[in-house]
Amino acid sequence: MQVFGVSSLARDFLSRISVTIPCLVVALSLGISQGALAQGRPPTGPSEVGVVALAQQSVPYTVTLPGRAVAHDQTEVRPRVEGVIEEIAYTSGATVSAGDLLFRLDSDTYEAALEAAKAAKVSAESALAAATSTVTRYRKLNGVGITQSDLDSAEAGLAQAQANVASAAAALKTAQLNLDRTDIRSPINGIVDLPQFSVGALVTANQSDPLTTVTSINPIYVDVQESSARMLRVRNRIEMGTLQPVDPLGIVLTLETGATYEGAGTLVSPRIQVSTTTGSLDFRIQFDNPDRLILPGQFLRVALTLGTTQAILVPQRATSRSSDGSLTAYLARDGIAHEVTLTAQGAYQNAWIVTDGVAPGDQLIVDGLRNLKAGAEITTIPVTIDKDGLVEETPGTQAPGGATPEGQAPAAPKAGE
Repeated sequence: MQVFGVSSLARDFLSRISVTIPCLVVALSLGISQGALAQGRPPTGPSEVGVVALAQQSVPYTVTLPGRAVAHDQTEVRPRVEGVIEEIAYTSGATVSAGDLLFRLDSDTYEAALEAAKAAKVSAESALAAATSTVTRYRKLNGVGITQSDLDSAEAGLAQAQANVASAAAALKTAQLNLDRTDIRSPINGIVDLPQFSVGALVTANQSDPLTTVTSINPIYVDVQESSARMLRVRNRIEMGTLQPVDPLGIVLTLETGATYEGAGTLVSPRIQVSTTTGSLDFRIQFDNPDRLILPGQFLRVALTLGTTQAILVPQRATSRSSDGSLTAYLARDGIAHEVTLTAQGAYQNAWIVTDGVAPGDQLIVDGLRNLKAGAEITTIPVTIDKDGLVEETPGTQAPGGATPEGQAPAAPKAGE
């Protein structure tokens, strides 16, 4: 029994060995094969990249500045005479014209003063008539019962009567003005604000608190600030001939929502003094605002096209920043990818305005940039970039084997194909 047990264990051990050894052999062979492939992986061939041909063109030089909307006219309405408000004759938020009635004050006192001024003027005119008659008679009788002294006194009385008439006329005019001023009218065209006083309130002449405010916002101003240093650089470029100025300036306004305002802008005038705190110069631009889309106090953006320059536009998607901050891109030359450093002077739409680093006719790699290294072998496919910065294969071109540029879907078949 013992010999039989040992023989059974031996047979079982040998059977397991016979199964395990082939598995180990296969695993070792696979490991060796994978290691060998990892150490000497066969080449996969050139990478396919999409390229565009660069060309020099006239590029607008545009600067974008923050701005703030300012009312064209804004007037605080105050009473010029004292009185109690009897009527508020407007609707808040309504558009009023210059001369429209806004408030009416109690006018009884001023009507009485006007009547008294009229009576005083009539009295002065009567005295003037009597003095005139006396002087006329004395002049005829001068030397015959009337001395020169009497004539002089009569003439003095006439002058005094004339002065009294002029004073009465002035008092009458003042009384009429005071009465007229009980009707408080809008001084300008615009939108009238909420009343700050109610009916029955007593107001005084030229008080510090306004009754309301009238604001004109069509047209409207947008004030922007520009760095004086950049203005000097722009002037220097114009003098050197590298920037051609445009007249009038191209002005585009962007609203708070990001939408482009359709109204045209006109430069009113720049100020001539640079801020001592910010080093900037203020500019005021006027926009038509019939729909009241622009309201005073809004923060906006204004794009100013100052001129045009000859440069090459390099799509921003084709560039990257190196560790030192320099702008780089890849060019395709003789089937090899070459990395170049670019010099840019601002941006236009979705491209950099490049003045150095590339030349007209260079093949710029814009697609297939993932894992692309300088010196890599490549095959090129002509592509185009639309206004949104998306790459599209140039019609009539196709990569070998029917492939499309990296990251692009194959073109849909035309109708009938």
